[in-house]
Amino acid sequence: MDQHLHHADHTEQHLTSSDLLRDVVIGMSDGLTVPFALAAGLSGAVDSSSIIVIAGIAEICAGSIAMGLGGYLSGKTEQDHYTNEVKREHYEVDNMREQEINETKDFFANIGLSKEVQEKATEEIAKDKERWVDFMMKYELGLEKPDPRRATKSALNIGLSYVAGGIIPLSPYFFIISSAEALKYSVVFTLVCLFIFGFFKSKMTGVNPLWGAVRVTLIGAVAAAAAFGVAKLFEH
Repeated sequence: MDQHLHHADHTEQHLTSSDLLRDVVIGMSDGLTVPFALAAGLSGAVDSSSIIVIAGIAEICAGSIAMGLGGYLSGKTEQDHYTNEVKREHYEVDNMREQEINETKDFFANIGLSKEVQEKATEEIAKDKERWVDFMMKYELGLEKPDPRRATKSALNIGLSYVAGGIIPLSPYFFIISSAEALKYSVVFTLVCLFIFGFFKSKMTGVNPLWGAVRVTLIGAVAAAAAFGVAKLFEH
């Protein structure tokens, strides 16, 4: 009988965070919180939901543009930083070769390779200038080559996530004339969404999901309550 060796699949669970996930978290968290606080504050000062809808839409438009622009600038900064470091690394490989060779050897030494293997590995990788520069960028500086379209993608992801989040606290005001009555539904809808959002956000980032959900919900509730209280204070 043939003996077959079966290797059990071994799956390691690691914390993974994509750029898209990060953008959605940034946009959605502010989108849920800021318009919610604005609507709550205005509800404490005006009776008509139509005014809150107009102000809320204006805020969502302005907020999504501002947040998207922030994401775009962040992506461009990351790309520009990488490009500058590549140029610097090319210069060092051309003009400071011995120092770069020693730094490459140091890397191999730090991961436990013998001196003989360090020499061979460094000699081999230094034969190809582009590969050597890529190696130093990744392992010396810890920089990965960014997606050239990252800035635009980030702007769209954050902006659209902000809009999606902002519509939730504002939605009751579209259908209910009384702002006080609409606020009750807005509070319920938004706090439930904040709890769900906080739960999944915490789960994906390795934080205790229940505590993360409660924390996100409390932040939104405190912001809305503060805005409502300030509006009532100035009303009187």
